[in-house]
Amino acid sequence: MWRPHLNEASPMKYLGIVDALEADIRSGRVARGERVPSQRAIAEALDVDLTTVTRAFNEARRRGLIQAHAGRGTFISETMDGGEAPEQPPPVLDLSMNIPPQPSSTDFRKIFPQGVTGVLGSPRGLMTLHYQESNGIEADRKAAASWLARRIEPVTPERIIVTGGAQCALFAICELLLSSGDVVAAGAMTYPGIKAVAAQKGLVLEPLAMDEYGIIPDAFEKACRDKKPKALYVVPTIDNPTTATLPEERRRALVALAREYGVVIFEDDPYAPLRPVRLPAMVELADDITWHIATLSKCVTPALRIAYVIAPNAGKARRLAAVLRATILMAPPLMSALASRWIVEGALDEVTNAIAEENVVRQKLAADILAGCRFSADPHGHHLWLFLPEHWRASDFADHADRAGVSIVPASTFAITAHPVEAVRVSIGVAPDRGALEDGLTQLASLISEPSLGTKAVV
Repeated sequence: MWRPHLNEASPMKYLGIVDALEADIRSGRVARGERVPSQRAIAEALDVDLTTVTRAFNEARRRGLIQAHAGRGTFISETMDGGEAPEQPPPVLDLSMNIPPQPSSTDFRKIFPQGVTGVLGSPRGLMTLHYQESNGIEADRKAAASWLARRIEPVTPERIIVTGGAQCALFAICELLLSSGDVVAAGAMTYPGIKAVAAQKGLVLEPLAMDEYGIIPDAFEKACRDKKPKALYVVPTIDNPTTATLPEERRRALVALAREYGVVIFEDDPYAPLRPVRLPAMVELADDITWHIATLSKCVTPALRIAYVIAPNAGKARRLAAVLRATILMAPPLMSALASRWIVEGALDEVTNAIAEENVVRQKLAADILAGCRFSADPHGHHLWLFLPEHWRASDFADHADRAGVSIVPASTFAITAHPVEAVRVSIGVAPDRGALEDGLTQLASLISEPSLGTKAVV
């Protein structure tokens, strides 16, 4: 591996790094195909800013000296011919998809086949290859109840519906309860899934003002008076995208207002299992008006495609199952059985805890690299909400980040207001390893300090 040093004759530090690297390549002191140290390691070795090293990497890439491979790192180019190479766009590191990391202690390549083999080898294992009830078989609903009961009381299997993911659950609930033109109140920045459902069903989304703690109850009360919403959609824990977690008193205030004005609550709570501090779920505070959605996609893996819905009562659970029967028919039986097996064996909690621990490490890494930037984050979550300085528009920043090789999501994707805050969501779980995440965050830190590169339309 190359030992970083500076060419003192170079006019600028970042050029000194590139010139030294190029000289070592041409002299044979470093071989083609060898891995280059991470940007952070080079910055520490040379006592320079990360942004200086980022500029050096960009220049080295332009010269054709190095090649980046997403998830593996950066390597000395195998094809450098001594001339200046044409500038090539770097491979894109996806920090846009909000999925949990895969901790080194959890090898899905092993536990998935082992789990499936265990399910199929059980006495009634082959039944998981058959059609099943649309609300889920009793064994899966009992396993779900035992898992949910660790943070929500009381939960009975009769009120639980097993679905093929949170998105289809959300659509089915809206299909059951709402009609075209109905108003749904939600945070001004909200999960794009509810925006997609609203567009499909002709629902009207009413934006609610938010602060660092989430939806402001006074804003909800005003909307109830003026707009008369039929439902309130809320992500109470580690909100997507703002990362806010509603305090208990605010949850109680929203529940009281919903009850006063006859509003049903859609509680989408995918991140609660990641937080060590338990807060009462809104379904606990108002189980008669709340539909609670708990997916495994954010605390285990989206590959399971399993989510559990807690309905207000058994009768409404059966009504929701009828809607599912007409749409997805049933959740994937094999994956439902696998999730139940992991719940009973304790493997599901082990994976969730490992993900939360990995998130803590990655969030600390992000806080270090983005020091000086303004952002919000939860230490156990796998995304952060990065506020941009005045000279950047979120759409421009996301566009230029993509050109630099990092994919992120601008605020407009989440906004249900005309003029959203200038911010972007950065997902830290999707990066294949900490090294790739470090490179991506360093690119963002470098870009955010530059003048806006937004272009004006040609007239």
